[in-house]
Amino acid sequence: MKQFDSIGKPHSTELDSLLGIPFPVLDDGFIRVIDYMGTDESIVQAARVSYGKGTKQKLEDDALIRYLIRQTHTSPLEMCELKLHIRIPMDAWRQFIRHRTMNVNEYSTRYSEAIEEKYCASVWRAQSTDNKQGSSGVVESIPDGFNIGTMSAQEFLSKEEKMLHRTCKTIYENRLKFGVAREQARKDLPLSTYTEAYIKFDLHNLLHFLRLRMDSHAQEEIRAYATIIGEKIVSKWVPSVWQAFLDYTFNAMRLSTQEQKILSCLFNDKDTAIIELQNMGWFEKNKKGVLKSHRERQEFEAKLNQLNITIPWTI
Repeated sequence: MKQFDSIGKPHSTELDSLLGIPFPVLDDGFIRVIDYMGTDESIVQAARVSYGKGTKQKLEDDALIRYLIRQTHTSPLEMCELKLHIRIPMDAWRQFIRHRTMNVNEYSTRYSEAIEEKYCASVWRAQSTDNKQGSSGVVESIPDGFNIGTMSAQEFLSKEEKMLHRTCKTIYENRLKFGVAREQARKDLPLSTYTEAYIKFDLHNLLHFLRLRMDSHAQEEIRAYATIIGEKIVSKWVPSVWQAFLDYTFNAMRLSTQEQKILSCLFNDKDTAIIELQNMGWFEKNKKGVLKSHRERQEFEAKLNQLNITIPWTI
């Protein structure tokens, strides 16, 4: 009969020291680690289908982890899980919960009264002109028809926010005093209302979440949560995985087939590169002869800037 080595449960000393400690987020949110399973060692163990530590050196283990992430061999990462307790505004929670690969148990406003705290914006961001779902800069101008005295646009918007929160709070509390069911009394609560949840990710799906939500294009509020999870928690829990994730996923650059072709042309014949771009429709003009906005071209230009490669065409 096969003999098995004795095994012990892997522990992360650094993460153990953080259990239950809340990391503040936004004005009244938090994240805290409740429990975890596995470490870097668990991933190596699963990849080698072995038991116990084995005989490999740490350098070899790190190299294996980097290989797994570089080649997107993700199943060994699923051997690790992380359970968190979070408090988050409902609008940011909607983006959080879109990631359907976690286990969730959320605070119930049918069973309990709503959390009193509301998220108050520190800065009012302006709508981006080239990204329909994003923001850019801050609101400064005052629209026609608004007489707000000596207040700035930021001060006026914050004043209205506080008034709305007070009104919603009063109406909600009055409904409860009248005996309205909690499940109905809550219907006009603003999305700024905080909610709480216990969530559990496996590491593979958690890294996917972090890749999207730590990105500079993600909404600022959810990016604040993702950044703390990544930099304050995951980096301490699985440091080898975290570094490989930064190197090969988060800070890496992906090039499409077309981008690779243009990049090759840039190093050999810049004129050919421009002709290729024209053939690909990246320089199309409208009926008035004005160059159309082209998202893919603009993204490629951003990559060239990141690589410190001079863009040879003028827009």
